[in-house]
Formats: sequence, C-alpha cells, structure tokens
Amino acid sequence: MKNTIVLNKKEGETPLESLENFRRKNPKYLNVPMTYAGRLDPMASGVLLLLAGEEVKNKGKYLALEKEYEFEVLFGFATDTYDILGKVVSSKKVTLSKQEIKEKIKKHLKSFIGESMQKYPMFSSKTVNGKPLFYYARKGENVKIPEKKIFIKKLSLGKIKELDSKKLFNNIEKRIAKVGGDFRQKDILEGWKDKLKTSSEINEKKFIIISFKMCCSSGTYVRNVANSLGNLIKIPALAFTIKRTKIGKYML
Repeated sequence: MKNTIVLNKKEGETPLESLENFRRKNPKYLNVPMTYAGRLDPMASGVLLLLAGEEVKNKGKYLALEKEYEFEVLFGFATDTYDILGKVVSSKKVTLSKQEIKEKIKKHLKSFIGESMQKYPMFSSKTVNGKPLFYYARKGENVKIPEKKIFIKKLSLGKIKELDSKKLFNNIEKRIAKVGGDFRQKDILEGWKDKLKTSSEINEKKFIIISFKMCCSSGTYVRNVANSLGNLIKIPALAFTIKRTKIGKYML
C-alpha cells in the first residue's frame, strides 16, 4: 500500500471528491486515514497528492513543496472568482491585435518574478474569524483580506489563440456543468450567456486566450496572477484553464 499517491484531479472535482473517488476505486484504503496535500480549485486539474496512513502526519512537508502550473488567461472579462466559475464583474472590448497584446504582456512578466505579497481571493477557503472567505463574499460582507508571502520563480508566455463567442460560451457551459455542489452555477451561466450570446457585435468578435507556464512557491493562486496581469495591462482578465503539472518531484 502506497502512503503517497499522485492523482490527476479532474476539472470539476473538488480535492475531497477526488480523494473519495480514489477510495471507492481502491477499497483497501476505505478505513485508512487519508488527506490531500495542497488544494486545487474545482476548475483546476492536474497533480493532487494524497497521503495515507502514517504519512498524514507529514502533511506540512508536502504543503511546502514548490509547484508548477500550465494555465491559460482569457482577456476581455474579469469575474469575482478570477476564473470562469464566477460572476462577470467587468468586460472590455480588446482592440489590440494578438501580437500587440503579447508584446504588452511581455513587458510586465518580469514584475511577477521574485518575492511578493499576494492577497487571498475572496472566493477561497482561507478562514478569517473562523469562517472561509467565500462565506463573506457570498453575503457581500466586508472583511480584511489576509495576505501571504509568495515566490514566483518562473513565468513564461506561450501560445496564443482565439475563440468566437459561440465556441467560448459552449466551452464555458460544458466545463461548468462538470461542477457539483452549490457554486452559483445557474447565475454564473446566465451572466456568461448575457455577455456572449445577446449582442450581435459580440457574436462577431474573437476572444484572445494566451497560455503560460509558472513555477512558484506553495500557496500561490494562479487565478490571482491572471487577474493581476489584467490589471497591469488595463484589460480585464481571468484564469481560463489551470493545470498543475508538478509538486516538488511528484508529477503525472
């Protein structure tokens, strides 16, 4: 029986659902203490470490490991969660060409490298006064958002692509449908439908999506990086896809 298990968490699953699905498929672990080391958002996929038996006591060691991600950023929209599983809070027509936006981003990538303080997303499980931040976000209550020191070792820009409004909406609709539980899915999809399916001008548009690779310290929120990048270049942006490819030496 392995005490450290590398799973490929599927998009749409929570880490707990991923752990429980593993247990169902591997009955020998049903009565063994288990936990996961390092969260992944429902819309994120990739490497998830499960610890079993005595290894559960060493969770802190695994949480501290360096992480690597491949992710895509959609430009023109920002949401309250900084990814597609959120309500659109701002949108802007992108008038730059693919090459122009790529050059603009390149000028700002260096500013992310090194040590910095990153605020936790309001829609996260970080607790404040005994309650997760998403509790306050859903109720619209103000709360002081804690910060965490992070370190980004590498951040590189990759391929660029475009999707029209129909393909973009179908992509978002299909992927949000994978998510169980209450994540405001109905309201969120209505918001995306309003933004992508009602305007003839929008229907003719192409939306820019750019891929990135990042190596960073534990606790770095990829969707925060996407949102911050949008703020820097003054174009709303969000994490379109997120895949964790490595935790320390562990990879798929």
